[in-house]
Amino acid sequence: MLLHSNIIGSGKPFVILHGFLGMGDNWKTLGSQFSEQGFQVHLVDQRNHGRSFHDDEFNYEVLVEDLKHYCDAYKLSEIVLLGHSMGGKTAMLFATLYPKIVSKLLVADISPRFYPIHHDAILNGLSELDFDTIKTRGEADKILSNYVSDFGTRQFLLKNLYWVVKGQLGLRINLEVLKNEVGEIGESLPSFAMFDKETLFLRGDRSEYIGVDDERIISNHFPKAEIATISNAGHWLHAENPKGFLEAVINFVNS
Repeated sequence: MLLHSNIIGSGKPFVILHGFLGMGDNWKTLGSQFSEQGFQVHLVDQRNHGRSFHDDEFNYEVLVEDLKHYCDAYKLSEIVLLGHSMGGKTAMLFATLYPKIVSKLLVADISPRFYPIHHDAILNGLSELDFDTIKTRGEADKILSNYVSDFGTRQFLLKNLYWVVKGQLGLRINLEVLKNEVGEIGESLPSFAMFDKETLFLRGDRSEYIGVDDERIISNHFPKAEIATISNAGHWLHAENPKGFLEAVINFVNS
């Protein structure tokens, strides 16, 4: 099955992969700005997310094969590939397995290393949303606030709400599978994996996802990698400082 995407503009292909519990639409504003620089931007929904298909199998190997199938279907080559968080892990593995398809790689606020599970509260909160009784976004937000205190994170999660039919809300994500397979999200890049083309890692100055110890790990897998720090930003660096993020990305892809 083919991944759903929103394609903006024309020019050199630029593929963007969202993070866990996100969707391509999260990147619409930046995607439009990238397209103005002469790129055809593909905002892709990964499986079990957004408008893409649901499937019980969920790990980075199948996410990579989904993207390979997508690139083949659209006859994409020499792509600029950008992934955030979980999408960054997919992008890293894809670039190491299919280096001929990728011209430049960008990874936003994630390292190749293993990360322990840390989405429990979010997944528990989403599981408590009973759409037989919840009829508005506000009601969903109120229940979610018992589990997720940060307003911005809740707004991000509630973008998954949609009207299944008139008067009936639902979630676009395949919550049951994502809960069962959440351990896959933190998996490390295989030790042998390497991509020796131009690579940019972007980290938020307030985020702990890429630390000093990660620099050696990154260079082992990506010998040509640079690391750029986006100021006034945490893990959601593209949303917290979109201007700084845009500038860093454009400078890299146009260099």
